[in-house]
Amino acid sequence: MELKNALAQAQDDVVTTLEHYFATQSAAQARILAATQYSVQNGGKRLRPFLVYCVGNMLGANKADLDKAAAAIECIHSYSLVHDDLPAMDDDELRRGRPTCHIAYDEAHAILAGDTLQTIAFELLSGAEFSIDAHAQLKLVNALSKASGLLGMVGGQALDIEATGKTISLNELEQIHKAKTGALLSCAIELGYLCAPNVEQTTKQALDSYGKAIGLAFQVQDDILDIEGDTQTLGKPQGSDLAANKATYPALLGLDGAKQKLQQLYDDAISALDALPYDTAILQQLARYVIARDH
Repeated sequence: MELKNALAQAQDDVVTTLEHYFATQSAAQARILAATQYSVQNGGKRLRPFLVYCVGNMLGANKADLDKAAAAIECIHSYSLVHDDLPAMDDDELRRGRPTCHIAYDEAHAILAGDTLQTIAFELLSGAEFSIDAHAQLKLVNALSKASGLLGMVGGQALDIEATGKTISLNELEQIHKAKTGALLSCAIELGYLCAPNVEQTTKQALDSYGKAIGLAFQVQDDILDIEGDTQTLGKPQGSDLAANKATYPALLGLDGAKQKLQQLYDDAISALDALPYDTAILQQLARYVIARDH
């Protein structure tokens, strides 16, 4: 219940921040504004914003700073989903149980909406309203840029495209997902502690280890759900990875092997938290949620 309430609060906070932002953009062209809002206000889990809030609150960060950092990373995540769904990429018609942006609007506006969300993220992070100093604020921009770019999310997506229909090693698969999915989840944790004052290096290292473990665990569970889930619960077509002949953990390790990998990553995450001199109960609950979720 504690995790459920905390996730709901993070969802409310990031939606409120984004609504306030869009309220200042009424002069924008109406259709692209609508497509952009449709793409980010989509009822997702808001897991990345939650991590920003959870880590930042634990370490004493300013709430207003966390609001902007959380909204920024959600914009990046949402833009990536819009572009992933395009016919040139995964060609999906459903996302979280409703039409994808290019179906609800059209391809051109979906591309523009994704582009817009990416720029909004850095507009939010580079504004002058932060309580942290300019050097620390610049670290926020740098962290999200790296996690989103060639060695992060975009690079991971490119590796995923390259691997489709091919036989790859477990190490290569992990490299794909550490970049494609894990980089942004780890970045959410980094944004949280970058907003906080006087964080010890050992704390940052332990949180980074936790982030890497749950980031990879998130993808392993996604691969398992592609086999064991159902379309209605998932909000997207079950078996889509299998149909696209994508490299997955069950394909390489078998379903039981993938589940064993998932458990090991959970254990690694909990072990990392044990090194922290803080109350990490909510982060432990999140690790359990990541490996037990059904969508």
